[in-house]
Amino acid sequence: MSPLSRRRLVGLAALGGLGVLAGCSTSDPLQSSAPAPGTAAPGTTAAGGGTLVVGSQQYYSNEIIAELYAQALEKAGYTVERQFQIGQREVYLPELEAAKIDVLPEYSGNLLQYYDKETQVSDAASVTAALASALPDGLRVLAAADASDQDSYTVTKAFADEHGLASIADLAKAPQPVKLAANSEFATRPYGPEGAKATYGVDIELVPVEDSGGPLTVRALKDGTVQVADLYTADPAIAKEGFVVLEDPEGLILPQNVVPLVSEKVDAAAAAAIEAVNAKLTASELQQLNARSVDEQARSADIARDWLTAQGLA
Repeated sequence: MSPLSRRRLVGLAALGGLGVLAGCSTSDPLQSSAPAPGTAAPGTTAAGGGTLVVGSQQYYSNEIIAELYAQALEKAGYTVERQFQIGQREVYLPELEAAKIDVLPEYSGNLLQYYDKETQVSDAASVTAALASALPDGLRVLAAADASDQDSYTVTKAFADEHGLASIADLAKAPQPVKLAANSEFATRPYGPEGAKATYGVDIELVPVEDSGGPLTVRALKDGTVQVADLYTADPAIAKEGFVVLEDPEGLILPQNVVPLVSEKVDAAAAAAIEAVNAKLTASELQQLNARSVDEQARSADIARDWLTAQGLA
């Protein structure tokens, strides 16, 4: 989940002219009217008001969660500026550090490894606790949701049956190297090719597909262009296509619970509004939200409004 620049290299375009998933913003995500670092936003009050900038990754599911936070904040009396589909960590984290973005949904394990590549923690609670000391000054995370959206090593059922695959370690039984479809930054992730080799003895050949586990990645897996795909575990395509998410007994991939990453401008009232959303955001709820985007092509704003209403938060 994090390219080294905003220039997106769309891999495997020949696989099909599939469009961008519903809910993607068309505005320039870095065209910000946020206040300069160190200055207060116009109209900021001690609690229950003011202007907050809510951002999202370049990933439809993350935008849905960002929209949940944005609408909850608006109900709590805040003015919200949306900067969605910004990109990945190398792009948006400097914006957060510079106080140009105030709220962004993150994923605990990946966020921790961005700031602490040598971390040795492995369980969800320890990951969240470690973030408190790993984050730079001015940033903090709020309470994590039960929902997670893990990177995964996912295969077709036919490939799993052919080679007797249940875990990532079993990939060593398949012909090497194993081709894996993922964003190009997967090459540098701790759970990427080097991690798979060191932890499980598996040789991975990365096939860059720059759609964050989207339809091109799914198509590459289905048509046999690759044998493995990095799909995020809240993706409804996994169940729909009958894919097999390989087990990770050695904890190569850290838990990735949804955590709001926020700036110092997020006061107690704003934090409470966001955490009320996270308290109801379970794994199954997130999968259902994602399914509405993928299957119905519903807009993130509509998905968020309907869910917040159903949860009594609208």
